[in-house]
Formats: sequence, structure tokens, C-alpha cells
Amino acid sequence: MKWFSTDHKVIGKQYIGLSLFAVLMGMVLSLLMRFHLVYPDTKVPLFQALWPEGAPGGVMTPELYLSLMTMHGTIMVFFVLTTAPQSGFGNCFLPPQIGAHDMAFPVLNMLSFWTTALSFAVLLMAFVVEGGAPLSGWTAYPPLSGLGKITGPGQGLGQDLWLVSIALFCAASLMAAINFITTVIELRAPDMGYFDMPLTAWAWFVTALISLFAFGVLLAGGILLLLDRNLNTAFFVPGGLIVNDRVEPRSGGSPILFQHLFWFFGHPEVYIAILPGMGVVSTVLSTFSGKKVFGYRAMAYALLAIGGLGFLVWGHHMFISGINPYSTIAFSVLTLAIGVPSAIKTFNWIATIWGGRLRFTAAMHYALGFVSLFITGGITGLVLGQPGLDLYFHDTYFVVAHFHLIMGVAAIFAIFAALHYWFPRMYGRTMNETLGKVHFYLTFAGVYALFVPMHFAGIAGNPRRYPDFKEYEFLQSLLPLHKGMTHAAYFLAAVQLLFLYNYFRSKRNGAEARGDVWGAGTREWRDD
Repeated sequence: MKWFSTDHKVIGKQYIGLSLFAVLMGMVLSLLMRFHLVYPDTKVPLFQALWPEGAPGGVMTPELYLSLMTMHGTIMVFFVLTTAPQSGFGNCFLPPQIGAHDMAFPVLNMLSFWTTALSFAVLLMAFVVEGGAPLSGWTAYPPLSGLGKITGPGQGLGQDLWLVSIALFCAASLMAAINFITTVIELRAPDMGYFDMPLTAWAWFVTALISLFAFGVLLAGGILLLLDRNLNTAFFVPGGLIVNDRVEPRSGGSPILFQHLFWFFGHPEVYIAILPGMGVVSTVLSTFSGKKVFGYRAMAYALLAIGGLGFLVWGHHMFISGINPYSTIAFSVLTLAIGVPSAIKTFNWIATIWGGRLRFTAAMHYALGFVSLFITGGITGLVLGQPGLDLYFHDTYFVVAHFHLIMGVAAIFAIFAALHYWFPRMYGRTMNETLGKVHFYLTFAGVYALFVPMHFAGIAGNPRRYPDFKEYEFLQSLLPLHKGMTHAAYFLAAVQLLFLYNYFRSKRNGAEARGDVWGAGTREWRDD
């Protein structure tokens, strides 16, 4: 494999490889966080070896916990959930699905991958620079992120590297979006109209449209924040701040402005992560039900509706920020409205499998698991769309449970479905079906054991982002719950070793597969 290949199939596999490395790193960071939450005073010599200042005596400091949280969220959102479903599988299979030989701009395609890889490398550098990784969260809210190292460890060079990394990622995503959009519009086969495309192609197309608008806004916000940090501008730094007994001389900026810019990107980002999964699940359910997708046009229009409405609901992330109450009503109504196209997709998935000749392959299991998680996570989204309820739940584990289920785990289940489904086309071999099904059942059980109890912790008022609970009397009764969730997290992580074994073993020794293995009938299964 050429490292700097312009072949769309090679680039797609490179994206998937990068995401696989990133998800393993993000998972390790989450396990370290869970360990510290329930055993905050335990001395771990490895911690001191890795972070001499962040874990003196082997005990993790609150600042180190927050930096791990920041890097975990950043890695998972950008380099796993954004990268694998769209850039990975989209590069591999969009061109053959629409009858094209390659992406519209092969060199730009290569540059977008290597810019993404550079972005990841810059992000990882934040771990080793003076002060370590930033602690302002994956949202990087100012003024904490806008004032420099005076606000804490990692807020100096580490935060600058974080912002440079995100800027590079935005540039790479914009290049990829232009490529996807142009490929769909200009390179479709002459006999293929828009409503002849598979729903996976529709999903990648709509996701690219979302990316084109969303990442440009995040890029602008990140550049302005870099200017605040390094050139003493005041786009997001308000007046009257006192930090470490020092009066901040700047004034006139608005931290709320950054929130508007960030969440104008941030909520569409949810759909950047989940829409490709919806396309994959539609295809897998149809193939293994032996039926066409029920309501194909409705499904395509629902993708467009979700993409459009996704840009109109960013304010529901800001109900507690002090925005105008009339604005909260508008954002709440729009948030509920976006449930309509989501419900259309869900009911159409059920109608697709209803009465079908079902084949319960590993890919089919993951697709059905996606539907389950999408419904479970989506229902709590309706709760958080109510301003009165969100005021209570917003900074609790209820929100952590919600977005992990619907944005995180559901999307990852779609990735598992896609890997099992397209593995024969990617590598000429099949993954072991028995191992795949065992992995599914264990992962499915672990996911619900980990994230469902988080809802109860949130209902009990358990704040998120707290590094430990030992000094808070009202949280002591929740420690057994957290220990149970931590054990579930370790179980869930251990189960992924089964997937890794199946994946790497199958690449070399899996049963050989040629042609349309599953009887899907779509163009990507035709011989080159």
C-alpha cells in the first residue's frame, strides 16, 4: 500500500486505521477517568511515571482528570465519530456505489487524509509539552480557554496545540466535503439520478453538505480564540475578570458568542457522526431482510430534513447560558420538530424488516443494535429539549448518558455493522461470524450496563466533570452506582479485544470471499 496513494480505496482504509488507533486511545483515557472517579486516593506508580506533575505520588490531580476528559472527548468526537463513518467508509464505497472510478479530486482526497493525520499528531503533542494537555473540555469554552496558562495546567501551549489541531481538522474536513459533494453531483453514472442512489450515498452526500457549513464556522471560532490567547484581542474575553488576584485588562468580548459559534457547529456535528450510520443501517437491514428499504424517498427526504433542521437547534445546548427565554422556546420547538424525520427513519427501518426473510448475520445484529440505541438515546433527547427540564439536567450525568448513547455508541455500532458488511469487499475475506455475534451480545450488554445507570445518577443530581465525589456528602450514596458503572466500563473495554482479534485475524486468515457475498445487488459489489 502506497502511503501517499490517491486511490480512494487506500485512503478510506487509512482513515479507518487512524480511527481504530484513535478509538483505542480514547477508550484508555475513559478507563483512567472511571478509575479515578471511584478510587480517587489510590496511588498508581504508573500515573506518576507518565505525569510527574499531574499525579504526584501516583495520585491523579483534578487538573489531570480534566485534561484526560478534554482529550478523550476531542479524540472520540473528531477522530473517531467524524472520521470513520464519513471519510473512511465513504471514501471506500461512495465512488463505486454511484458508478464513479474515484473521487472527483484524488490529490485533494490524499491531502485531506494527511491533514487529518497531522491534526491528530498535533493534538497528541499536547500530552508532552510543558503543562500538559488542556483542561477546558472538548468544547474549549472561554474565558477558561482564552486567557492562557494563568488559568491552569495545560492552558498554555497545550491549549494552543489543541486549537491548531482543531483548525487543521476543520481544513481537512472542508477539503473532504468539497470532494464528496462534487463526486456525487458530477460523477454519478449517466443512468443514475439522485433518487436512484443507495441511501448510504445519500447519507454521505448530506453529511458532506453539513460539514461544508459547520466546519467553516468552527474554524473561524478557533482562529478568533487563538487571537485572544496570543495577540490580546478580546473577541471572547469579557471585562471585569479577576484571575489569580490579577485584573484582566481586556474587555468587550463575549464568551456567549463563542458558545453560539461552537454549537452552530456542535449540533450539526451530532448528525455528521450519525447520518452515515443511518445510511449503513438502512442498507444492512434491507439486505438481510431480503426486501427493499420501505419508503425509500421518505428516507432520503428525512436525511435532508435532519441535515437542514440540525442547523436550527444549536441553542438547546445553551438553555442555561442566559439567552432570551423566547429564544429557548423557539429552539425547544425546533428540537422537537427534528424528532419527526428521525421517527420516520425509525418506523421505516421497522417496516423494512417486518415480514422479511431475516438473516441474522453479525452485521444484522449490529444494525438492530443501532436502532435500539438510537431509540433509547433519542427519547432522552426529547427530555433535554424542554428548557425547564434541561435547567436541572444540563450539567449532570443525564446528559453524559444521552450523548454517549445516541452520538457515541450508536455510531460505533454502525461502524461495526459496516465493517462486518463490507469487510469482504475491502479485504477479500470475511470476518468470523460467531466471534462477531459473541462480540455483539457482550458489547450490547456492557453498553446498557454502563450508560443506563448514568441516567439515574443524573436524576439524582450527580454533576458531570467532577473529578471525584469524596468531598460531597450528597453524592456518597451514588458511589456504589459509579463502581458498578466503572466495572461495566472495564468489561466493555475487555470485550473489544475480541473484536480486535477477529478483525486482524480475518484480514490474514478469514474465509476467502469474492463477488456479492450477501446478495446486496448494489454497484460496489461488482468486480472492478
